[in-house]
Amino acid sequence: MILSLRFLIFLFGFGLTVIGLSYIIIYLNLLSLGYNFLEYVNFIIRRIECLNFIFGVILMSLVMFIKGGKNELYL
Repeated sequence: MILSLRFLIFLFGFGLTVIGLSYIIIYLNLLSLGYNFLEYVNFIIRRIECLNFIFGVILMSLVMFIKGGKNELYL
């Protein structure tokens, strides 16, 4: 039962990562509009949809590296 919960949390983190990374790639068009790289980074840090990438990576890392029960397998 716990293994399936960990797997669902991993999938949720993966989904957040994909959504956040796709927005980061979409916002790369700002560089062609005249923004420099520091302004681009400042912009994506302040957008919540881009922060989904960081939250997703943290969730996936927690699920993979925190030890579960004694009979539980790692992902």
